[in-house]
Amino acid sequence: MLTLPSIEQRIAQELNAREAQIVAAIGLLDAGATVPFISRYRKEVTGGLDDTQMRNLEERLGYLHELEERRVSVINSIEEQGKLTDVLKQSLLLADSKTRLEDLYLPYKQKRRTKAQIAIEAGLEPLADALFKNPTLDPQMEAAKFICADKGVPDVDGALDGARQILMERFAEDAELVGQLRSHFWEHGQLHAQVVAGKELDGAKFSDYFDKSEAIKAVPSHRALAMFRGRSEGILNIHLKLAEDAEANRSATKGERMIAARFGIQDQKRAADAWLLDTVRWTWRVKMSLHVDTELLRQLREQAELGAIKVFASNLKDLLLAAPAGPRATLGLDPGLRTGVKVAVIDNTGKLVDHATIYPHQPKNQWDASLQVLGELCKKHQVDLVSIGNGTASRETDKLAADLSKRHPELRLTKIMVSEAGASVYSASELAAREFPELDVSIRGAVSIARRLQDPLAELVKIEPKAIGVGQYQHDVNQYQLAKSLEKVIEDCVNAVGVDVNTASAALLAHIAGLNTTLAQNIVEHRDQNGAFKNRKALLKVARLGPKAFEQAAGFLRVMNGDNPLDASAVHPEAYPVVQRIAAASSREVRALIGDSAFLKQLEPQQFTDEIFGEPTVRDIIAELDKPGRDPRPEFTTATFKEGVEELKDLKSDMLLEGVVTNVTAFGAFVDIGVHQDGLVHISELADKFVSDPRDVVKAGDVVKVRVLDVDLKRNRVALSMKKHSDGGERIKEERAARPQPDNKRHVPPKHKETAKPESAMAAAFANLKLKR
Repeated sequence: MLTLPSIEQRIAQELNAREAQIVAAIGLLDAGATVPFISRYRKEVTGGLDDTQMRNLEERLGYLHELEERRVSVINSIEEQGKLTDVLKQSLLLADSKTRLEDLYLPYKQKRRTKAQIAIEAGLEPLADALFKNPTLDPQMEAAKFICADKGVPDVDGALDGARQILMERFAEDAELVGQLRSHFWEHGQLHAQVVAGKELDGAKFSDYFDKSEAIKAVPSHRALAMFRGRSEGILNIHLKLAEDAEANRSATKGERMIAARFGIQDQKRAADAWLLDTVRWTWRVKMSLHVDTELLRQLREQAELGAIKVFASNLKDLLLAAPAGPRATLGLDPGLRTGVKVAVIDNTGKLVDHATIYPHQPKNQWDASLQVLGELCKKHQVDLVSIGNGTASRETDKLAADLSKRHPELRLTKIMVSEAGASVYSASELAAREFPELDVSIRGAVSIARRLQDPLAELVKIEPKAIGVGQYQHDVNQYQLAKSLEKVIEDCVNAVGVDVNTASAALLAHIAGLNTTLAQNIVEHRDQNGAFKNRKALLKVARLGPKAFEQAAGFLRVMNGDNPLDASAVHPEAYPVVQRIAAASSREVRALIGDSAFLKQLEPQQFTDEIFGEPTVRDIIAELDKPGRDPRPEFTTATFKEGVEELKDLKSDMLLEGVVTNVTAFGAFVDIGVHQDGLVHISELADKFVSDPRDVVKAGDVVKVRVLDVDLKRNRVALSMKKHSDGGERIKEERAARPQPDNKRHVPPKHKETAKPESAMAAAFANLKLKR
């Protein structure tokens, strides 16, 4: 009996890899190894599968394991019913997806007692079979033979109706037919959205979809989710249709014709042909049209959700790997009006050293007194950066910081607006309460705002990813899948950067390969009780941190200024003997090797390989010795906002500005240009060439040069273009090198936006920005 290729063979084909690579990688995963560890330290074993391939492998492996488990369950269920034939079993064994498997299982699923089952119990199945197999029989005459009041068949019509119900269920549960219909309607179906009568005013934000049709397979994720949200809010009706079904000369719909063709039902003027065609018509209208509609809308939603999750994950990765300002004393300002501006000062290690609350704005208007407090704090703690949250009163607080710089030029302050999305979530969290038990919740928010400028990765991992708000329709997607995807992004980012084991928080350590919340907390407690770790081996003294966890985590944990200089690098302890061989061969100390680029470039990696460590690992080791503990994140830069452009009314058409990309969606990118309202660069305006994916051009955190296309003051909207400025990044670097940056510099991580964009026209690009989160 034929079967599908093995799981390893299928994944190898999908990933364009050798089967041996997949087998090795699966073996490591099954043994408890993590993706970051495998992709970084087991290249010889997997043949060099990178982290992206490993993530795809891990996801696909999970799906195929679930498929096999379900296959066994389905086969056993049908076998218990005594209905498992060799042909059916062959089909089940060759089912290559969950959808196909469920199509085959549909006739055998336990379900509520149907009209067809009642008809079968009444003895009408022979009538259905006779008319189906021999259309020359007269339905009325045949049905008369099955009249039996005791069985609930009082007359001919009752007998024929029962027979029809049997055939309708049989047709509707035919796996091949269901698959054909699903495929045809996906390829040729139109998704049609229409406003519910009387909901035009209430649903104005969905006006682009009041009467809209487009090919279902071509609907972008953001438009699909917008329509689904409109339906869930009772504004829109959504359904599938085929254009050909509207043609007047069609006596039957495409669905009906496909059912008839599948079962060889034709109008040859035989006695039962009309009855059979009516059965086909009822099958489509009563059973299959609704089933196909539901299935394809589900498929569309799943694809749209995957697309939205991908956008969120990509933006989150960019945000987490944004350039850190580094160990610089920072003043964090959490803006507010009536409740005041919360102030927190953190030193170059991120430790809170001072805090205050000032009231520069209405209703107290203590402007000068607030400046005095800020000036004293900055002088006392030698503050270098001012981090301003972008929430309520951010514009007024930004002006306060600008005034502070003017009054105290000797401080040489740099003020930077950052996203405060998620700061309030962190402030009220159990983690923040443990970290600052005596501190007011609002001050904790200011601390977070300051720290996320110093090191976005270290601070943002403390916040539930969904609260960071760099996605589109994040609350409309499968929350489990979203959380699972984002957790993988965080894990990859944290391990790509690595962490200082002597300064990292438990929240950051928990994302290191091989560690979990408990082990991370144990590391912090051990550090608090025994002082800083002197070397990586000391980690084995941490409660419950055994050899396996150490193996997975050690390479990503850094011990700065410890006993062994290699502990500050990404060289794994298991590979230290390789470094020692290199040192011995050159008669040099290990410390003398580190950073000596000229010497390291002369080394031949193959000379230091052995049965465990091959050339890929040795090359990685040499590269790490050249720049130990290198940070993959870009250099910290800031956008220079145009002087005199502070509000929307200051913008003019064709004005050239510098800004920071705050969010990237499927339909374009949002850019902060310093007017407290992000402008939209629609996908059609990102470059002079065609762009299919905005992330091919920009990512969150990029400094770009844009041109103002249109300003809508009434609706607070700005349309921007990057056309003819695709080389803006290089020009900006050149211009920045030639001039000092003024005080109005800002580095802006993505703001808490969740938007959806419909059409290609720039005006329509803003149509969904008012959609509720």
